[in-house]
Amino acid sequence: MNDICKATGAINEQLARYGVKFGIYKNGLFNEQLFPFDAIPRVISAEEFSKLERGLQQRVTALNCFLADIYADGKIVRDGVIPPEFVFSSSGYLAQCAGVKPPRGIASHISGIDLVQAKDGSWYILEDNLRVPSGASYPLIARQLCRRASPETFRETHIADNRDYASLLKRTMDYVNTGGANVILTPGRYNAAYFEHSYLAEQTGSALVTGSDLFVEGDALFYQGMDGTKQRVGAVYRRISDEYLDPMSFLPESVIGVPHLYEVYKKGNVAIINAPGNGVADDKGIYYFVPKMVRYYLGEDCITHNAPTYLPYYEQDMKYTMDNFDRIVIKDVAEAGGYGVVFGDKLTRQQKEDLMALIRREPRRFIAQDVIDFIDIDIMEGDARVPRKADLRAFVLTGEDVTVWKSGLTRFSRNPDSFIVNSSQGGGFKDTWVLSR
Repeated sequence: MNDICKATGAINEQLARYGVKFGIYKNGLFNEQLFPFDAIPRVISAEEFSKLERGLQQRVTALNCFLADIYADGKIVRDGVIPPEFVFSSSGYLAQCAGVKPPRGIASHISGIDLVQAKDGSWYILEDNLRVPSGASYPLIARQLCRRASPETFRETHIADNRDYASLLKRTMDYVNTGGANVILTPGRYNAAYFEHSYLAEQTGSALVTGSDLFVEGDALFYQGMDGTKQRVGAVYRRISDEYLDPMSFLPESVIGVPHLYEVYKKGNVAIINAPGNGVADDKGIYYFVPKMVRYYLGEDCITHNAPTYLPYYEQDMKYTMDNFDRIVIKDVAEAGGYGVVFGDKLTRQQKEDLMALIRREPRRFIAQDVIDFIDIDIMEGDARVPRKADLRAFVLTGEDVTVWKSGLTRFSRNPDSFIVNSSQGGGFKDTWVLSR
């Protein structure tokens, strides 16, 4: 372990050389920066991970049931478990997906579930990412470099091997593949996670393609290779948002999608990973209802719990929000990446009054949560170990079965006074060691 810590600088230099960066496109400008790596790992015991694993499998199974239901019969709405206006007003709900069944009936093939651990040891789920969750490649490449820096650490410590992610991903893609090649669809090198797109394509043996490399002919999707050969595509692991997938079905202005792709998908002739329309299930407002989904679809109590959450949409939750404004965090359901997160006690009196008025006017737009004082994890700052807030993004792959990857992306804040750990907010990342015994 000490060898790895001493090699942190060299490892970050190698990460930069490999292009392990995180890009941000904001206000018309693209800025690419190193995603800083810290060599002190997060360590999770085998017993603790086993409980997390069961909870994550349960949660993702319920979310897939919800997606199958909401675009078909909508029984959960008809039975009054979730108000219809919460579903159909969600920016992630796509009316075009109604009545469309994805291959094998799976909508969220790769789910990124964000958790934090409270100081009493309890784990809480903060967010479900079911659209285009990213980040698995970072602990993969970091572990590879750490093995080189200190091979004896991995020989002498009982750590679950995380190198199986690519095979898990390929197995998932193969399971839903309708006949043809697997491809990873990237918007190009200016995307924030382009390193991951290219890395996972290499690791899974998939073709890395842009929209211009794909075309529809008849009722099938094809890939035009560099050598001019044409090959049918059976599964598209898309790394572009729903609205850009197909200018004929979604945003007409899209120049990075594939015309008529969605028509081929609707006919069941290609799998799209993850399925279009998943955004309705990871809406922060819908998050409130996930424990009810688990009970409704599976007849079980949640194993892993939400953070205590309040919907100003409901009168009693609005009252709690207003009465406890200095003790809660407010989240705008339309924002992501750490944006739109406001801690009530950090606002001026005028800011507080303005936000409270906005919440009263637009209650569907916000959720409120009790602030979880989650644990600090040591990072190296120069030659010193200092504590910083950290979360965990767990990756759950759904194919023939539901598998939780025995690793994960631990993100940490580099600001000692901040709870925001997102890379877009200047955070760094760690490897996550799941002990094998």
